[in-house]
Amino acid sequence: MTQLHTPKASRNQETGRLSFIPPVSPSGARSRARGAAGPGRSGHGDLGAAPRATAGTFPTVPAPKKSARRSVLVASASLLSLSLASLSFLAAPAATAAPTATASPSATPPARMSTVGGTRLGLPGTQVDLASGVPVLPKDLTARSWIVADAESGQVLAAHNAHWRLAPASTLKMLFADTLLPKFPKTEEHKVVAADLAGMGEGSSLVGIKENETYTVHDLWLGVFLRSGNDAVHVLSSMNHGVKQTVADMNAHAQELQALDTHVVTPDGYDAPEQVSSAYDLTLFARSGLQKKDFREYCSTVRAAFPGATKKDKKGRTTRGSFEIQNTNRLLSGDYDLSVYQGIAGVKNGNTTHAGATFTGVAERGGHVLLVTVMNPEKKEHNEVYREAARLLDWGFQADGKVRPVGELVPPRSAAGAGGTAGAAPSAGQAGGAQGGGSPAKAVAGASVAGGSRGMGVALGIAAGAVVVLAAAAFLVNRRWPLPDLVRRRPRP
Repeated sequence: MTQLHTPKASRNQETGRLSFIPPVSPSGARSRARGAAGPGRSGHGDLGAAPRATAGTFPTVPAPKKSARRSVLVASASLLSLSLASLSFLAAPAATAAPTATASPSATPPARMSTVGGTRLGLPGTQVDLASGVPVLPKDLTARSWIVADAESGQVLAAHNAHWRLAPASTLKMLFADTLLPKFPKTEEHKVVAADLAGMGEGSSLVGIKENETYTVHDLWLGVFLRSGNDAVHVLSSMNHGVKQTVADMNAHAQELQALDTHVVTPDGYDAPEQVSSAYDLTLFARSGLQKKDFREYCSTVRAAFPGATKKDKKGRTTRGSFEIQNTNRLLSGDYDLSVYQGIAGVKNGNTTHAGATFTGVAERGGHVLLVTVMNPEKKEHNEVYREAARLLDWGFQADGKVRPVGELVPPRSAAGAGGTAGAAPSAGQAGGAQGGGSPAKAVAGASVAGGSRGMGVALGIAAGAVVVLAAAAFLVNRRWPLPDLVRRRPRP
């Protein structure tokens, strides 16, 4: 099995792109960007030299410290999103046997899948409930599974086989990062030994970590997010008492997030029997990870300096240089046949022989923040997974606030509050094609936010303004599990 993560690229981010992540490093050259990409070309190439980023974009992160150019985060306005209604909380399906992947790449999705987030999300085929004035879905979507959702409200705008359990490839690293990021300070140093790098799969994507060299945790996370380095994953796993413990931690965290389609076998996403996830679960991982400042920083970084090998010069002095690494998310960094996507802010891509190409992204435009996940397009054109993701994002930005949702992204179990575990919701809708009818899913969930009052839902607003607090009691419903620090407009030159 071979992991593929490094097609040739030469473009960087568009100046003035909207995002909710501040600049983190020095500026440089820029490139043109547009909403969707041009025609595809087949094949893969090596990572090429690329221009530096411009000010106000997603530029490089020098290891181990950030540039003084970093902009101050604009304070987010927070809103308490409360509803008074007669609610019925349906418990999410209990985890039983470990999920298993579909054996054949050409197999059809199961007739019945998980209903976490709404009953329509458990139906095979495309689920969308168009209202008047909402554009039809793109017709050239070939992915086996995809989902597009509002990152703030959690409303699923449309989905296709959202709960189909498939091999995730390196998009599983989102769960790895969300699980381990809080455990180690980024300034902590670790000297790599041979055992740290043992057990990596053949053909693994690597950032270039060397035995007997010392790296900061910051360096290692750059290796995970930018180069999808399995070597960086294994070193961090070793710091976390080994791969076995890390896999157990990831599976436990997936359960906490109600990502019940997911079963982790390898922490890096390398193909393994019975290792599966779903478009729905991967989107939950991204949404959870984006609650964390470091996660947002790393997944939005285009280029970074990574420590090289320690050497001695002719005078016997010890020196250690660095080399540049570039993010393999091509909607973020661009490619020779693909423009940077306007408003993109991460998250993670993957590609293995079994999983095919997979991608989860987050983007912001015009006050809307969307998450998209695309898994294994049947069309095997170069960068096809990004093209399909871009088309879904384009549609989502036109449809958000107009289309009737077909489900929702549930909050974690610990955020479900006294009302219990959020899960499947009743829906009068039925399976449909690109213009399927029916009523939207009415998934509901109680919520509490860490550090906040239990039983009250908190949503971070985009508009700068006052904090609105609405008092409520037993029947409060939170349909928003918030993304922090949303959203700021970058200055244009």
